[in-house]
Amino acid sequence: MNKSVGFIGWRGMVGAVLLQRLQAENDLAGVTTRFFSTSQVGEPGPVIDGVQAPLADARDVQALAEHDILVTCQGGDYTKDVHPRLRAAGWNGYWIDAASTLRMEDRSVIVLDPVNRSLIDEALEKGLKDFIGGNCTVSLMLLAIHGLIDQGWVEWISTMTYQSASGAGAAQMKELVVQMAQIGQAAGVAAADLRQPVLEVEQQVTELLRSADLATDKFGAPLAASLIPWIDRAMDNGQTREEWKGGVETNKILGRATPLPVDGQCVRVGAMRCHSQGLTLKLKQDIPLDEVEAALRAANEWVHWVPNTKEDTVRALTPAAVSGRLDIAIGRVRKMALGPEYVTAFTVGDQLLWGAAEPVRRMLNILLGRG
Repeated sequence: MNKSVGFIGWRGMVGAVLLQRLQAENDLAGVTTRFFSTSQVGEPGPVIDGVQAPLADARDVQALAEHDILVTCQGGDYTKDVHPRLRAAGWNGYWIDAASTLRMEDRSVIVLDPVNRSLIDEALEKGLKDFIGGNCTVSLMLLAIHGLIDQGWVEWISTMTYQSASGAGAAQMKELVVQMAQIGQAAGVAAADLRQPVLEVEQQVTELLRSADLATDKFGAPLAASLIPWIDRAMDNGQTREEWKGGVETNKILGRATPLPVDGQCVRVGAMRCHSQGLTLKLKQDIPLDEVEAALRAANEWVHWVPNTKEDTVRALTPAAVSGRLDIAIGRVRKMALGPEYVTAFTVGDQLLWGAAEPVRRMLNILLGRG
């Protein structure tokens, strides 16, 4: 049966990547689509199968309710406004959302089908209708290490994240590039001069980072040539909300009755669109390293194993290597001096692909009977 799908928030960063993926995989073939906007109603929408229809009003509940499935990347404020009004009006369709607003609701499922497909299928059988993309670092971490979790080997996880500018938004990505340009203008000529003492170059950069001249309106602090060890708002227990999500969302995705402890520090770094994570895994017993490797490799087709050598690490285990790809790179895997049951690993994944758009795209395909 042909289903009708409405798309909201398709112009933004995550939405644009989602639309790219849908078109690249020909996912919209045989689907009746309609594109909505909160700010450009009536203007031409994207070209789909050679047709360019005008944009509908994304706050028109009656128009939205005409569709079997709604897919939104518009953001949390939009979800808070429109979703309850739609449900109150009697709409019983499927809501797929990239925003965090509904993630922890009882009647929602956080979707990451290579990890929790059975949970998604169970929810569909129960008649649940809200399917939500997860936190980007959580999704990327679980794809990387689900092989160990699935074996029941993991006792707890400490994750130190190195999150890219794209996780903060498009304007923040642009500000990072502006900061880079400003630093280059301030010290680039001196740095290119091999005769220039390096401490003088460093001093020029540091003075700019501490001055009011550097563009920091979006981040509130320098990110280029620096980092920001704080993401999202504070929680009462000293965590940031981003760090809190690591535990609660991991356990909801896994559907665990007994929580798996997950905690760490979340840090914003000057990468453009890939999130990296340094992991400490406490295993329940001493598992040989070759078995750890085999379990990680076998978890899903997107895990990209990187041998623990300098050459392989600098070639394949970096944001520059992974950006724009579906690969979830994992490497630096070894036993730790803490004891034989402790394993460390480093993983990198594209925040806009598996960290955001891809779980949403795949959930749509499940509802269309293609997944």
